[in-house]
Amino acid sequence: MRLVVTGAGGMLGQEVVGISTGVHEILAFDHASLDIGDAAAVSATLDASGAECIINCAAYTAVDNCESNTETAYRINSDGPANLAAVAHRLGARLVHVSTDYVFDGTKPTPYVETDKTNPQSVYGASKLSGEHAVLELGHAGIVARTAWVFGQHGANMVKTVLRIKDTVPTLSFVDDQRGSPTSAADLATMLIALADSKHSGLFHVTNAGNVSWFEFVQQILALTGDDPARVLPIKTSDLSPPRPAPRPANSVLDNAALRACGLAPLRSYEAALADVITQLTI
Repeated sequence: MRLVVTGAGGMLGQEVVGISTGVHEILAFDHASLDIGDAAAVSATLDASGAECIINCAAYTAVDNCESNTETAYRINSDGPANLAAVAHRLGARLVHVSTDYVFDGTKPTPYVETDKTNPQSVYGASKLSGEHAVLELGHAGIVARTAWVFGQHGANMVKTVLRIKDTVPTLSFVDDQRGSPTSAADLATMLIALADSKHSGLFHVTNAGNVSWFEFVQQILALTGDDPARVLPIKTSDLSPPRPAPRPANSVLDNAALRACGLAPLRSYEAALADVITQLTI
């Protein structure tokens, strides 16, 4: 398969490229080589690519900055997928697009399934939801994979942040009233490629199995590095200082119901994935 990967320099994009190398013919573009928010650049770069599938890992993910940079958020997270969808349509290619748990308001007491009503509370969530719509308009050629709390070897993420700061302060404070499903970038990339290779289309939730609060997650990171998890203290979101500009969903847990319905094996537990990533980062 001739595969185009956008956002190839990011945490997820690097995993998609790495896993696909030697399996598919890959054209990889980072932000410097392709700004997906620029429709003319997308057309000029991809119209003659011969792509059979595009996996879009490009996004503006600075959640708080999105609140004050609305135009940029929509340009990348909404216009960008629409630009890629237009190219995919012209090429007769499939488009796999990554979205977010932030399309939900977080008030549901149980995990969210793909058919639940969306209600984003932030500019980031709203811009990503708009991007979803553009991709799903492709019909059988469009796939949206919502994910959450992504971590991995590359880029900035919670695991790397905790490993960097844990020895610089006596205690760490993390919120215990936001709950989600941490997801390995490598495991997510594997599923994105499986979806690209499949005949399935539509909307999927793709997260590692299990759920946890940020407080509990950071405790587990410390425990896995031989550190004392009691050094992590729980706080409420309302106690964060300074307060975060963008609201976060209190319940961010995604049920991978559509994967199961299609007969695709769900991802392993986040605990197993976390242990692997910490090993990779600390050897």
